[in-house]
Amino acid sequence: MKQRFSSLDIKIIAHELSNTLTTLRLSNIYDLSSRIFLLKFAKPDHREQLLIDSGFRCHLTAFSRGTAAAPSPFVARLRKFIRTRRVTSVRQVGTDRVIEIVFSEGLYRLFLEFYAGGNVILCDAELNILTLLRNVNEGEEHERYRQGLKYNLHLRQNFDGVPELTEERVRVGLQKAQERQALEAKKPGKKRKGGDALRKALATTTEFPPVLLDHVLEGGGFGRESTVDEVLGDEAVLGRLMGCLREAGEVVREIMSKDVAKGYILARRKDGAKQETKEVEGEEEEEDERKGLMYEDFHPFRPKQLAEDPGVVVLEYEGFNKAVDEFFSSIEGQRLESKLQEREDTARKKIEAARQEQDKRIDGLQQVQELNVRKAQAIQANVPRVEEAVNAVNGLIAQGMDWVDIGHLIESEQSRQNAVAMTIKLPLKLHENTITLLLSENDDADASDDDMADKTDSEASDSEDEAPSERAQPAATVTDRRLTIDIDLALSPWANARQYHDQRRTAAQKQERTALASHKALKNTEQRVMADLKKGLKQEKDVLRPVRKQLWFEKFIYFISSDNYLVLAGKDAQQNEILYRRYLKKGDVYVHADLHGAASVIIKNNPATPDAPIPPSTLSQAGSMAVCTSSAWDSKAAMSAWWVNWDQVSKTAPTGEYLATGGFMVRGKKNFLPPSQLLLGFAVMFCISEESKARHVKHRLGNGAGPAADVVKEDGGEDVASVNATEAAHETDDEDDEFPDAVLDDAKNEQTEADEDDDFEDVRQAGSGDDDDHRVEARSNPLQNGHHTDAANDDDASGSEDDGEADFDPSAAAETRGEDDEPEEEPTDIEAAQTGGQKRQSKKDQPVAISQSNKPAQQKRGKRAKAKKQAAKYANQDEEDRALAMQLLGSKAADEKSTAEAAEAAQKESLEEARARRRAQHEKAQKQGLEAEEIRRLNLEEGVEALDEDEASQLTSLDSYVGASLPGDEIIDIIPVCAPWAALAKHKYKVKMQPGQTKKGKAVREMLGAWVKASKDKRALDEKSEDKEKIWPREAELLQGLKETEVVGVVPVKMVRVVLSHAEKGKGGAAARGGKGGGRGGKGSKKK
Repeated sequence: MKQRFSSLDIKIIAHELSNTLTTLRLSNIYDLSSRIFLLKFAKPDHREQLLIDSGFRCHLTAFSRGTAAAPSPFVARLRKFIRTRRVTSVRQVGTDRVIEIVFSEGLYRLFLEFYAGGNVILCDAELNILTLLRNVNEGEEHERYRQGLKYNLHLRQNFDGVPELTEERVRVGLQKAQERQALEAKKPGKKRKGGDALRKALATTTEFPPVLLDHVLEGGGFGRESTVDEVLGDEAVLGRLMGCLREAGEVVREIMSKDVAKGYILARRKDGAKQETKEVEGEEEEEDERKGLMYEDFHPFRPKQLAEDPGVVVLEYEGFNKAVDEFFSSIEGQRLESKLQEREDTARKKIEAARQEQDKRIDGLQQVQELNVRKAQAIQANVPRVEEAVNAVNGLIAQGMDWVDIGHLIESEQSRQNAVAMTIKLPLKLHENTITLLLSENDDADASDDDMADKTDSEASDSEDEAPSERAQPAATVTDRRLTIDIDLALSPWANARQYHDQRRTAAQKQERTALASHKALKNTEQRVMADLKKGLKQEKDVLRPVRKQLWFEKFIYFISSDNYLVLAGKDAQQNEILYRRYLKKGDVYVHADLHGAASVIIKNNPATPDAPIPPSTLSQAGSMAVCTSSAWDSKAAMSAWWVNWDQVSKTAPTGEYLATGGFMVRGKKNFLPPSQLLLGFAVMFCISEESKARHVKHRLGNGAGPAADVVKEDGGEDVASVNATEAAHETDDEDDEFPDAVLDDAKNEQTEADEDDDFEDVRQAGSGDDDDHRVEARSNPLQNGHHTDAANDDDASGSEDDGEADFDPSAAAETRGEDDEPEEEPTDIEAAQTGGQKRQSKKDQPVAISQSNKPAQQKRGKRAKAKKQAAKYANQDEEDRALAMQLLGSKAADEKSTAEAAEAAQKESLEEARARRRAQHEKAQKQGLEAEEIRRLNLEEGVEALDEDEASQLTSLDSYVGASLPGDEIIDIIPVCAPWAALAKHKYKVKMQPGQTKKGKAVREMLGAWVKASKDKRALDEKSEDKEKIWPREAELLQGLKETEVVGVVPVKMVRVVLSHAEKGKGGAAARGGKGGGRGGKGSKKK
């Protein structure tokens, strides 16, 4: 099995990596093991993972792998230097097995060595070694590697250029190889294998790998037995060999001429069946067939000498990197699966051994009962014989005979075939006052006597020369059929039988107690073993699973409504801005709520029918999402949301001013929706193939065919309202690095800076504040009717308990325009805005309270007495007298005064410069924003689509995402989703969430754990994938592949209460059925 890269493999991998990784940034580096590392590269909407196995392989991977909890010192050093750096180029160093990755235009250079022990070396621009994986001492074939030394590129193979492949070069190389082979042949020792001499000589002479040489030599007529002497001795043969080498060069040039070279995996069948050579395309439908294959080799071309082997299966891939990833990941995955299976088998054997031990104890007690019954019945069937034996032994004891003599007497009588003596088994147990009798059971008693008589007669008629062992053999056979029973000499036969019946009853009672205790012990053993297994599985790496490519809308809050409309919401002000600029198009609907923290929600209409009305149910579900993402979730108060058409939302105020990031202006009537339930659901959607979509047509509602929404219209004339920018500020996922919200911190400075500068409107771009000395606390929105303080307190409380997530609550740009921007047509909003403005003005005029920390410290006792004396001495001195006295003393008061005046002037100048700079920034942001708004308006009027092809295609292919699959569906992928409970009516796997005190990370872990546990229950699994109430194998596989870190960002709220039914906990037949027992809303209940 191939494990290392050849020089040709390095050349092609470097070529493909150069086309893929160039211009990408290194987002992070992780340890997979002591010598295997994972480098993650990214740019917007494009991510790649580079796997490096030092000394063996290096390729992009499409599979997710478990990483170390903490980075190693080497990885920490790499992160320090090259993390977030952009890849400039990737190339092979000469023709050596070394790859160079250049970062930041040569500022850092990462060298990956794939020969000998391998190494990973990071150098600076002057090739000084900054850090390396392993130190190397100087040797015959390599130089010394240490941190601080220089990395010598000139020692790499053909670094200064590849020499031309001429006939003279080949002849000289073959002659040197011939000399080496002659010296090796003279060395004593193990005899070396013959054959392949020509190939080995060419491999050391040229830059071609041995497999490629075999490929061209096979076509040129050179066999495995061809020698170097044959080539050097005939110029015609040498010329033919040069033609083969030129063909090898053409193969390499043809491979390198393509951006993506084809890859070929050579495999053999495990069972040896189907000896035909079969070519398999790298498609998913051949996956089952590939499970029966064992991978052996991979190449960037089709080797003739191996492809013609009837036992070889050739798998072709579009991309050599993809073939290498499949080759190594398949082997790695099989190894991981075998480890996990081995742990499970060990746990299963422990449980089975404990169960067998308990069963063995119970079976032993059962056998004791049966044996005691048989002994009692045998005594009862042979009462006369028992009495005779007991009386005989008691008589001998009464005569005072020695116990040893009694035994000898019985043995003597047995040799004479005495019937009573024959029933007694020696040795006697007279010290226990018992004897052992051999008794036949009730039905066999007569038969035993007859058999004994027959055997006795036959023995008498036998020859006298017969051996004693041969004569004793028939008697032993008879004895085996009788029971060995201990008889108490002090009791009668019936009393002895009663003792055995009592022992049987005692054993039965003990069996019952043992059965109860064994059940409990077995249960405890299973729990202990399963706990150990669970702990062990956590230590093992996860099974390799393909990395799921995220859809474009997954960076937002998203769900698909019950009417099959895509609903999007922003996680913060920047995402709200992106939703407005890129995705709010003709026919869409904007949904919001006048509550702190409420997200801006848009409903994407069908692009084919933009004028079709949005169904009421979809509007209600979008409103529920807006309310649930607000402070109403924490206060558990059901509130109303409202919606407007796409053309009623703008970024420009009536004065022509461009609003700040996340701030929108709504013109016209707001259509209020009924109060929404605070009820969310966590579920999964299945992505099905195009062929499977046809089965779901009758199960799907019409797209946009519903009636217009029933809404409550606001009284009064035209309404022009400013939507608070920060009402949409919401919890941001830690892993969402495409929309960082840290810049929103400076939005708190907007109000203060506006109060300082009255020359222009106080609407500023987020992040433009420079004056940190004049920050004030963010004020509440007048539309919130005094709920801001409580909500802020709730946010602070929940934010302190959240798992490392920052909660930004910047003040809104729109609320500072309360007096100027609200029109007279909306008296309620005007009054609220004026009230807010008056509060801000009164607060501005109030003096700033001095904190207790500014009070002078209490003086010491000695200094306090000195101060009292000075106060008494200068009690009658005023300021004028003091100034004259200081002047006479030559004080520098005048200099200090001038210095203070200069400092004050400099401070005023600095403040004026900062104000001018902020004004320039404001004007620039206003200009750019107005231009962008004008371009957007023109594009909408002209019908220019701003979405790319992928986004546009996914908007029109929502039919591929279903909540429950049907029999015969081909499930491609799984997508987690969090939506209002009403939107999840048709989802198979769903869990209800209400406002509560459980952190969302713990809640997600609980929900995923319940699904995974249910998917491993064989009673809840339908192998045929026909029963909709049960879990299907493909669904179980996808559910087990969900990771908590990838799913937790889907939940848009911080604190929840999970409502799990018995089925969802894996205790029922229809496991993981969130729809069963979920309730119909309200407070919900946990079913016991």
